[in-house]
Amino acid sequence: MTDTYDTALGASTPDTITLLGQDLANDVMGNVGFGELAFWLATQRRPSTGETRLFEAVLAALADHGFTPTAIVTRLTYLSAPDSVQGALAAGLLGGGSRFLGVTEDCGRFLHEVVSTTELPTTEAEWDALALETVRAQGKARIPGLGHHLHKNGDPRTPRLFRIAAEEGLTGPHLKLFAAIGRVHPQVLGKTLPLNGAGTCGAVLADLGLPLELLRGFALLARTAGLIGQLAEELRNPVANQIFLSVDSNTRSVAPLEE
Repeated sequence: MTDTYDTALGASTPDTITLLGQDLANDVMGNVGFGELAFWLATQRRPSTGETRLFEAVLAALADHGFTPTAIVTRLTYLSAPDSVQGALAAGLLGGGSRFLGVTEDCGRFLHEVVSTTELPTTEAEWDALALETVRAQGKARIPGLGHHLHKNGDPRTPRLFRIAAEEGLTGPHLKLFAAIGRVHPQVLGKTLPLNGAGTCGAVLADLGLPLELLRGFALLARTAGLIGQLAEELRNPVANQIFLSVDSNTRSVAPLEE
């Protein structure tokens, strides 16, 4: 008996290639945008126009943030191994963790843990009460998606994502809870912190019904485009060697710590 391996994704015969039950060449190529396709591949359902717009807004929000650690390590790895573009990209993606990019997944999971175990409010006052309870329950633990090292007075991505979700009728419980956390957290923390874009992206992705286990994957998908851009700029205007020499020439030898 011959083993079979079922898949609803890509499959090939000598004459055809199918993807998601569609003829790749005739039905997908030139007809389906990459963001729409990425959503479709992950959920195995074709997104609506509004869902595609919101999902692609998330990808744009996470694509590139300048000389972040992920961008720097990509450029430095390419400097060290210009024969390995895949190594440079992988180096940058491996830096997607709790401080950079991983916040998207952390926030989505944090919000989902609340909304999936609670009777959902119907009024803003009820959402605020749930948010207040949620923030207090965290105690001194960090609330994913709250605060930003640079955008102290508000992350410009956040209101735009909320606006697009509202325009498309896609403001779900994760976004509603996140917005409420933004309103009530000063009562508990004694200070006002912005809702950051990465956290908002997590709320959006969770509201779109994307797998929680893959939320960081979508952030990495977006950042891959940004890292390709970083490498393209490195080819045009190299700075990696300058970064390396700046550190190397300012290294100071000190005695080891005593035990």
